[in-house]
Amino acid sequence: MSALAVEHQPSRGDDWDSVVRLWEEMDVPKGCKVEIIEGIVTVAPPPANAHNLIAVSLQRRLYTAIPDDWEVFQTLNTAVPSRTGLYIPDLAVVPREAVPERDNFVPAAAAELVVEITSKSNAVHDRVSKLNGYAAAGVPLYLLIDPHATGSPTIHLYGEPSDGKYRVLHAGKFGEAVHLPEPFDLTLDTFGFPRP
Repeated sequence: MSALAVEHQPSRGDDWDSVVRLWEEMDVPKGCKVEIIEGIVTVAPPPANAHNLIAVSLQRRLYTAIPDDWEVFQTLNTAVPSRTGLYIPDLAVVPREAVPERDNFVPAAAAELVVEITSKSNAVHDRVSKLNGYAAAGVPLYLLIDPHATGSPTIHLYGEPSDGKYRVLHAGKFGEAVHLPEPFDLTLDTFGFPRP
């Protein structure tokens, strides 16, 4: 199963609230990820085991570097209304106090770091749409782990968002160390990441 777009795009008169309402009311197969990407509601299948193994490895490492009042969330609904986006990053590091108990999502700007691990079916969203969305929201760090990059699996760390754009802080391949700057000051070893 590959990612699919639901046949609804905001048209004249539609707004953020109506797209979110559609997202909230969708009935989708269990385990699927439903996101709004540039105003289009998309449905993606559950990730593969290699994807999950990378996520859990990163999550374990991140917990060693964050304050006690921050959390590492898997599949936290993260809103970027300026890009008509509601993303579900594979990992998001967010201060606990920024996560409202009653709402279905948090503003992306509340995240200190978001991590996306590409899947074959929707890698372009992580590489382009979400990159631009997280930068527009001012998320300080975006870690893109791309096992499906052409040629060889890659890792990119983006940071210092300004005017809706990121600066590339690291561009490398699986097997290289990636240093997350303050407030993390953490070096990630990527040698053991599974390859598709």
